[in-house]
Amino acid sequence: MDKKKIIGFKVMEGDTCYQMEVGAHEYRNLMVLINDRVCPENFGECGGQGRCATCLVRIEGGADALRKERYRNEKSTMQRKGINEVDARLSCQVMIDFLLEGATIYIEP
Repeated sequence: MDKKKIIGFKVMEGDTCYQMEVGAHEYRNLMVLINDRVCPENFGECGGQGRCATCLVRIEGGADALRKERYRNEKSTMQRKGINEVDARLSCQVMIDFLLEGATIYIEP
């Protein structure tokens, strides 16, 4: 892969840190990447429809747009589940692009 097109960020699962280096759009979304490389149990049960909130993550760093946008069913699902933190996102709705550069993604229990 061309180094100019690599996105670097971290994924935290509990006390374990996974350093990610991935090409833009190499995965369909952040949920698919996390399932492939981290394999958390019961993560993303609705398969990326934005309906179950089992792929909930908290995002620190990266571009501000990561925390401002809500796509498809994400806003209504988060409201229904009582999730209102500004840094919380459904990872199935986060695309693998340069907005993630330098971010730390925390997998929520």
